[in-house]
Amino acid sequence: GNNVSDRDDGPHFGYDLPDDGDSVPEDEEDPGFDITPPEEDEEESRPQVDVTPNTEGITISPRPSGETLDAEAVYNRVVTSTVTVSAKLTQENGSTGESTGTGIIATSDGYIITNSHVVLNSRSAKVTVTTFDGLEYEAVVVGVDRTTDLAVLKTNDHDFVPAEFGDAGELSVGEWVLAVGNPFGFTSTVTSGIVSAKARNISATTQTRGNGGIEAYIQTDAAVNHGNSGGALVNLRGELVGINTAIYSQTGAYAGCSFAIPTSIVEKVCGDLREFGAVQRAFLGISFIELSPELVKDKGIKGATRGVYVASVEDRSAAREAGLREGDVVVAINGTDVTGTARLQEIMARLSPGDAVNIVYVRDGQRGSASTTLRNRAGDTSVTRPQTPLGVLGAMFTPVTDAQKQSLQISQGVQVKINDRDGRMARAGVNDGFIILSANNVPVKSADDIERLFNKVREERDKVIFLIGIYPSGKQAYYAVDLSD
Repeated sequence: GNNVSDRDDGPHFGYDLPDDGDSVPEDEEDPGFDITPPEEDEEESRPQVDVTPNTEGITISPRPSGETLDAEAVYNRVVTSTVTVSAKLTQENGSTGESTGTGIIATSDGYIITNSHVVLNSRSAKVTVTTFDGLEYEAVVVGVDRTTDLAVLKTNDHDFVPAEFGDAGELSVGEWVLAVGNPFGFTSTVTSGIVSAKARNISATTQTRGNGGIEAYIQTDAAVNHGNSGGALVNLRGELVGINTAIYSQTGAYAGCSFAIPTSIVEKVCGDLREFGAVQRAFLGISFIELSPELVKDKGIKGATRGVYVASVEDRSAAREAGLREGDVVVAINGTDVTGTARLQEIMARLSPGDAVNIVYVRDGQRGSASTTLRNRAGDTSVTRPQTPLGVLGAMFTPVTDAQKQSLQISQGVQVKINDRDGRMARAGVNDGFIILSANNVPVKSADDIERLFNKVREERDKVIFLIGIYPSGKQAYYAVDLSD
């Protein structure tokens, strides 16, 4: 087998999704959903949406006891949490990219999960979500992760009915599941099938090299077509167990093989996007090969028949700190058996930099174990931010509410949420809750105003933003935010 590095990115549907920040080649083929992302982003006029991370989040519940539901009862339980997602992105040259897919309501205050390719892999896409009963809401893209093909949206509206998240790990091969989505624009369509396989590595079949993204899909034979992307895969208890993402087909039409991202990965990725705007991805720092009978024979391996063979260990990595060596076979992490490449990548996708892990390995026929702390791509445990220039501020900006305007007797402003204590805002002394009224003597009404001023100041000689504002307590404050390198 080919070496796989746990530092590579991207799921595979017979084609490569680009890394964050890369443009999408014009001749890139779609995985059967006829969506070609535009090459570059240009900021659309964004609706004023409060994207302050809430405390509700996503909670995966254990499988309830009792009898399963019939298909009609499952559908009625899930359809209220399913939306149509329509995205549009206008380029600088005037051309537009458009896309339609499905989304899942994750929280009652309007966080929605879909696929990254549904929103054209862009945080700048203009997005509308339509509920099952035809109500339309404007939404913003909180974050996208091309590696897993997941995205998080947010609307201002509350009192949504969120989906119930179940544990995909409790699924059994042969178990009945339903897919709910909007194929070809036919809204709220339900199809049924069985779980064909778990922890499916698509690359093993398509002969494309796995890149450390999602290679642990739920495979089903439930019919999934154009427009189903981002939709629900649910068990017969009405619990969401996966996000329908791809099909494998020679023609682009459904051919009996559909793939969904398990909820264990959805919970981690979307939680990070909601809180940080970027996924906090952990790495061991190894290149590895899935153990096979041929490899066991060739390398003379004893004491292991399943696992991943360590082909190399990177310097200054978590694996190096743990004492792993070339030729070791990793067989378990944190008590979970590593049965192969797909299982290792699924385990790692649920972990974050800074997490302590126990690694069980086989060396020279003997089992050993070691503990280490996982690190990010940079080799440390710091928080990863979205790859945008504005990310250096280390803050999110949300419009002030009408109640705040009335209480503080202000007409406009944006409230600061510090998400990086080493960002430029925090360094300048700005604290959570500060309401920016003006920046460099220009009134601030939206996050777009901050971004426009930020981009302008970066090109000036004096790279400083002077902020005037007020805290919810009524205390006025003034700050100078230095943007110089």
